This record gives sequence, C-alpha cells and structure tokens, in this order.
Amino acid sequence: MEDRSGRRRPARRDLDDLGGRSSIVYVTVCTAKRRSILDHNYIHELLVEEAWPKANHWMVGRYGLMPDHIHLFCSPSVENAVTVKRWVAYWKSYASNHWPTRTKRPIWQQDCWDRQLRSGESYDEKWAYVKENPVRHGLVESAKDWPYQGELHVLDWHDG
Repeated sequence: MEDRSGRRRPARRDLDDLGGRSSIVYVTVCTAKRRSILDHNYIHELLVEEAWPKANHWMVGRYGLMPDHIHLFCSPSVENAVTVKRWVAYWKSYASNHWPTRTKRPIWQQDCWDRQLRSGESYDEKWAYVKENPVRHGLVESAKDWPYQGELHVLDWHDG
C-alpha cells in the first residue's frame, strides 16, 4: 500500500500537541494479502468486546470493519499512552491469538496507517467516508444496513 508521497510504510511521529485541542487519530488496518475475513459477527465481537477494551491506552470512537480492512478513530485514554503503532500491534496480537480459525494466519498486514486529525470538521468528513465505504463497495445499499460499524466511545472534538 503506497500513499501519495510514494512511501510504502507510514511515517511515524508522536502526536502533535494541539494546545488543548482534541487528539483524535484516524487509523486504517488491513488484513494480510487483503483477504476478506473481517465481515463476520464473531470477528466484530472479538474486536469490539475483547481486543479493543483490553488495549486500554486508547479509546476507539467510531469504526467500520470492511471485509479486508478496518477504519477507526481513536484517542488516548491515559496520560503517556503508548504510541498508536504499539497499541495497534497489541490488539492485533490479541485478536490473532483468539481468532476462531488458525488456518487464516497471518491475519494482519505488518503495519497500519494513521493520521492525526486537525479539526472536528475533519473527523466528521472522515467518518462520512468510512460510514459510506460498504455502499461504495456494493456490500449494502444503505450505510445503515452495514452491521460491522459503530461507536464505542464518543470522541468529542474540542478546541481547547
């Protein structure tokens, strides 16, 4: 997966101090070889009810599971939270160790893509994109019909 700059790996950096404004990060995680293995109730429950709550340095806000990737928004839930990369690695490992079929391994691509949002407007725009993803891919006719999306924590945007 390449971004527009031609990088094959995401650039890593610490969260920017936004002067008291929200720190919300948009994350994309893909399955290994982009296999379609995520759009199942038991996988949805594994992530929402187990893996993400156990990875408690970050809170998951809105999220959408597609067959071969996940988009989610997260925010630190503790002071001095681990990096997004370490947090994602933790819950991917947890999910892999509790995956219902061992023959699907490896489950995840090695890394993830993340981008810190700069405004509440950006959060709303990105969520609109994520929410409509299943419609664009022809999986449902209406976004409200896609069962593998939701919101675990309300990540309110505030401008400090």
